[in-house]
Amino acid sequence: MRPIILEGNLVSLGILLREDLKHIWLWYNDRDVRHYLSFPEEIFFYEDELEWYEALRREKKHEKVFAVIENSSRSLVGLVGLHKIDFHNGRAELGYFIGKEYWGRGYASEAVSLAVRYAFEWLNLRKVYAHVYESNGASIRILEKNGFKLAGRWRKHQYVPGEGFVDVLCYELFREP
Repeated sequence: MRPIILEGNLVSLGILLREDLKHIWLWYNDRDVRHYLSFPEEIFFYEDELEWYEALRREKKHEKVFAVIENSSRSLVGLVGLHKIDFHNGRAELGYFIGKEYWGRGYASEAVSLAVRYAFEWLNLRKVYAHVYESNGASIRILEKNGFKLAGRWRKHQYVPGEGFVDVLCYELFREP
């Protein structure tokens, strides 16, 4: 049984379990999933995932990573996280991915909405921000659908295999007063 933190219509945010690592490891090594994540060239050993999980447990004050759980099947479909949580300045960086077999179902959009709700209501943050490659139209649509606004651009900032150097777009969302 997995504790659920926030429930949506399609997906819920749950506690990440050690047993989830086998799925995450496979997804992290899938070139299609990795393509628009940080360090797309990276490969991961299963032991890397174990170390990452233990680091998350130790740093949970500044890193909140949730399992994205499909409500109908209770299956893990991806991850969403609030990273670099800065309580002094009231902000966190948003990151997310959905396993390729679950793309196009609205899961990422709802997971982002739930993570933002958690950031504003439970962590009392004032701002959530995200970085996305300009060529990642799907992720841009997810952010904009959730109310994020384009705040800036780092030109030709990140190398993406098969695309060369691309612009990194900076999006932000402020909590409404």
